[in-house]
Amino acid sequence: MQETTQTETQETVSADELLATAAAPAAALSTQDATLRAVLEAIVYVTEEPLSSAQIAEALGEPRERVEKILETLVAEFDRPEHGVTIREVAGGYKMGTKAEHHERVRSFVKSLRPPLKLSLPALETLAVIAYKQPVTAPEILEIRGVQGAGVLKTLLDRKLISTAGRKNVIGKPMQYKTTKEFLVQFGLKDLSELPTLKEFDEIRRLAVTDEPAESTAALAEKAPAQNARAEEV
Repeated sequence: MQETTQTETQETVSADELLATAAAPAAALSTQDATLRAVLEAIVYVTEEPLSSAQIAEALGEPRERVEKILETLVAEFDRPEHGVTIREVAGGYKMGTKAEHHERVRSFVKSLRPPLKLSLPALETLAVIAYKQPVTAPEILEIRGVQGAGVLKTLLDRKLISTAGRKNVIGKPMQYKTTKEFLVQFGLKDLSELPTLKEFDEIRRLAVTDEPAESTAALAEKAPAQNARAEEV
């Protein structure tokens, strides 16, 4: 009898769990609320200063009570241990930040990051030549840019944006250069095929050149009736 009772208890618990699981979707947010919740999450994420529910509601044209209710669900969601960031009320508004228990590890990681990549215009020009013409030698780069670039090449090598690619089998056997994986990382490229094509650059330049003439033509067209009128008077 005792074994039967234990089995029945286990079955009862399992049934209760199943009922709770089945009821969960019913308590889920509607499609509209889910969309607003996603928008609120993005707003709290991108703003540096804490925003009050009244400010957010006014900007979105939503009832304040609805915004506050959904913000409460966001606060509860990000308070769960599987999230590394939290949304909390600060100075009368809502702000997203890292959780206190992770501060030390996050601080150590941030300190280990390298400073943002900064390159001079000559370095960027040289890097562009190498990216599009690789493998390419220093004399070939000089021919394209028209200026010496030994110092620039050293800078790009030090930054690990380019590397040597063997020597070209011509007189003097000059060293060839190519871009590196670090180049792809710094410029957010999957591979070199994502570089804009020279045809695209030509199209951009063509549009930039034709913009002004188009405006001039329009201006002349506006002046034409007035000029014609004066001619008739004469």
